[in-house]
Amino acid sequence: MPKSELVSTDPCTGEVVWTGAAGDPAAATAAARVAAPGWAATPLDARIAVARAFAATVRDRAEAFAALIARETGKPLWEARTEVASVAAKVDISVTAQAERAGERHGETGGVRQAVRHKPHGVLGVLGPYNFPAHLPNGHIVPALLAGNTVVFKPSELTPAVADFMAACWGASGLPDGALTVVHGGRAEGEALAAADIDGLLFTGSATTGAALARQFAATPHRILALEMGGNNPLIAWDVADEALDAAAALIVQSAFLSAGQRCTCARRLIVGPDGDALLDRVARLSDRLIVGAPFDAPEPFMGPVIDNRAADALQAGFAALIGRGARVVRPLARRDRERPFLLPGIIDVTGVAERDDAELFGPLLQVVRVPDFAAALREANATAFGLAAGLIGGDAALYDVFWRGSRAGVVNWNRPTNGAASTAPFGGVGRSGNHRPSAFYAADYCAWPVASLESDTPAGGIATGLRP
Repeated sequence: MPKSELVSTDPCTGEVVWTGAAGDPAAATAAARVAAPGWAATPLDARIAVARAFAATVRDRAEAFAALIARETGKPLWEARTEVASVAAKVDISVTAQAERAGERHGETGGVRQAVRHKPHGVLGVLGPYNFPAHLPNGHIVPALLAGNTVVFKPSELTPAVADFMAACWGASGLPDGALTVVHGGRAEGEALAAADIDGLLFTGSATTGAALARQFAATPHRILALEMGGNNPLIAWDVADEALDAAAALIVQSAFLSAGQRCTCARRLIVGPDGDALLDRVARLSDRLIVGAPFDAPEPFMGPVIDNRAADALQAGFAALIGRGARVVRPLARRDRERPFLLPGIIDVTGVAERDDAELFGPLLQVVRVPDFAAALREANATAFGLAAGLIGGDAALYDVFWRGSRAGVVNWNRPTNGAASTAPFGGVGRSGNHRPSAFYAADYCAWPVASLESDTPAGGIATGLRP
């Protein structure tokens, strides 16, 4: 097999889903540069029409799209369907955001007309992840195109088929050639795209890669960089009433294990007080009931495998390392088949582990931390360099106010899962989770730049002071 050939496989079966060659980021960027002036000059209404045609095409092809996502990622079909629905829904949300966040503003100051308008950056690169291979890059692509940019999109090498399907939907919707180009490849192609003749890069992925990009882009401050990264997310359960224990357990299980724990907002640490045993027992028993299976199984699984065997191996190594440092196993992170990356939900009590690594273990593993009081719970919640999501289950409005004010995260929820976020709100984090450029509804902010103008139909001016007679 030639070195440049890429292969995508179904994580559940090992069957080949897609094959293709690595692309040329420089050539793709050059084509996008040629197309950029024409697309930027296209009236906004016409760009919106293309985007809405894309949404209609996605809805028309929804079942085939969802089936492909399920095959290439292993996620359950029901979840893949929700991802496709989010791809289509992103268009109207982005149209609204474009108007509210980056629309024209007109007014008057000192008797002079004032205007604020926005211009596209030009050519934007998008680096996409594997966990939501359509929804997350689409969250950059739609607002970037609406703003008048052209886009070069390098998807994860693990999910190239989904990227091609999504690009075909854009092509069928009237998007001009060169406005969106897909470049396949791995790390080398990603690095080449980041270094290419682009005006900005919109990234979703690991904190390690994001930090490397930040260092690289420090030398080119004229280029925009939006980083959406992961989290070592805390979930505090405190003063949960007896009648709410089952509901609380469901929220915790969903927070930790939805998408096989492969969401950047999944809860990684569950923080409980001295009265947490009854809740932990319910969490463990509910976890035992979760169906782990392939996308098209019946009955439908709650979660599928992690993305590949390498990811499963790394997760199990991380689990074993915690045990070796004194953690107590509540539920093992078991693997039912060494040949496939299906992992059963793991729960481990790390209270006695000193100097725990501040790492995002990106899979179905929940670490339990016991603390004596709420002040200690809040300290534990903030004991991370990440700052994406945080949640409180239980308590009252006064306790939630203390939690909200004291927590350090871009998504803070109360009596809801940590991985619940509204598409009509900003999405992003601080610290190792992002660089203060939240996406979702606020993506319009980094897809265009504002131009402030003072305007008059005729020259009107004079110098009243400081002239010789």
